[in-house]
Amino acid sequence: MSIYVGNLAYNATEGDITEVFSEYGAVSRVTVPTDRETGRPRGFAFVEMEKEADEDAAIEALDGAEWMGRELRVNKARPKEKRAGGGGPRGNFGGGGGRDGGNREFSRW
Repeated sequence: MSIYVGNLAYNATEGDITEVFSEYGAVSRVTVPTDRETGRPRGFAFVEMEKEADEDAAIEALDGAEWMGRELRVNKARPKEKRAGGGGPRGNFGGGGGRDGGNREFSRW
């Protein structure tokens, strides 16, 4: 299981987050997702701890706590939901058949 940590300061590093969570137990891994285009942190992270009891203690203590000028949102991470397809150049632009989704304006993509 892992912990979702939201509303992070954008300058929070994996090391900073590890330091805070290690007060509640051994941290296995910290992941700070970044924006694909800018490479900047997206303002949230995932933390994995070795023991579920340590995760629970960290969630209890840190949810709503102020850290680096932000009020943290800390809870059990939910499994990633599958997204519907489409949206890309050959995605579903309003129905119709064909490889361009029926929209001739985008047919040169």
